[in-house]
Amino acid sequence: MTRLLSSCTAIALALAATSPAVAQLKEIGEGEGQVNIVAWPGYIERGETDPKFDWVTGFEEKTGCKVNVKTANTSDEMVALMNEGGFDLVTASGDASLRLVAGKRVQPVNVDLVPSWKDVDDRLKSAPWHTVDGVHYGVPYMWGPNVLMYNTNVFKEAPTSWNVVFEEMELGDGQSNKGRVQAYDGPIHVADAALYLMHHQPDLGIKNPYELNDDQYKAALDLLRQQRQLVGRYWHDAFIQIDDFKNEGVVASGSWPFQVNLLKADGQPVASVIPQEGATGWADTTMMHVDAANPNCAYMWMEHTLSSNLQSDLSVWFGANPSVPAACTDGRGMQNAEGCTTNGMDDFEKIRFWTTPVSNCESQGQCVPYYRWVSDYIGVIGGR
Repeated sequence: MTRLLSSCTAIALALAATSPAVAQLKEIGEGEGQVNIVAWPGYIERGETDPKFDWVTGFEEKTGCKVNVKTANTSDEMVALMNEGGFDLVTASGDASLRLVAGKRVQPVNVDLVPSWKDVDDRLKSAPWHTVDGVHYGVPYMWGPNVLMYNTNVFKEAPTSWNVVFEEMELGDGQSNKGRVQAYDGPIHVADAALYLMHHQPDLGIKNPYELNDDQYKAALDLLRQQRQLVGRYWHDAFIQIDDFKNEGVVASGSWPFQVNLLKADGQPVASVIPQEGATGWADTTMMHVDAANPNCAYMWMEHTLSSNLQSDLSVWFGANPSVPAACTDGRGMQNAEGCTTNGMDDFEKIRFWTTPVSNCESQGQCVPYYRWVSDYIGVIGGR
């Protein structure tokens, strides 16, 4: 947690002087009849993918608030949608949340109107990706690692390194990995390259994969250009990646536990691992648009998301960790203590959580800011 706190400190301090400090709503009134949410795929289920997983229908019946969901596949897409407006809530990852605060696209949340706030994991309550100058801009939802997903017919033993997606090599079936691996279609993937270099080129002096000086950043881009020669597709749609593993011969990629779980449930030969270099990860927060048209329903939904049975079932469904620890043990949902341990509940300190790179960084003063990650990563994907 210390590493993450330091990486976000500079952003938080810069935002604190200009950010609004007071939540708009003082009490919850009658619901407006709907709530419009931007969410990651698989985060808001109403039983359509699998009837066992439905945490929407009961909420709609109880509150009269119809839940409308727009899925987004990258943090940049989420930021763009919130900039356009028309949404009440977003399940934002750490590489989007502070951008939304800085852009005044989200409002402070009155946690006194969220009774289950008291049940939130203490490691998350004041996390720097949603808390600025002591003000909360959302309620935690889920968190977890970006795992290495692999085909068990090709890898008889679990890969021990991310080298299987960064370096050309012969795999267990005697064929090259070239054209058979994927990488994430988002600028934040630069951090995965930097994390790999932290372990394999320690002379670069990388201490934080989100805080890179020019030399470190150039080395990360060079590794990504090398990876470009191996990648058959850059993925951002979870369901397209699932199809690629089933039908297009993809054998290894960075992924989310969500895809791993669905492929396993379909009987596909896949498994996942966190390699020796560790992993980047995400800690997502439900945040409210500054111009939310349905704030009462939005607050009702935020309270609903912190119920331990929803957190428990979502944890099983997505293969992620609940923001309410009781969801692992109270028996109200499908998850149990062993499942939470498997999902990495005890590995919080080992994950390098997504956060927005800034120029004035904590570890070395001057770093390459996110806008350069965006433009340069487009160049990498385009082969430049």
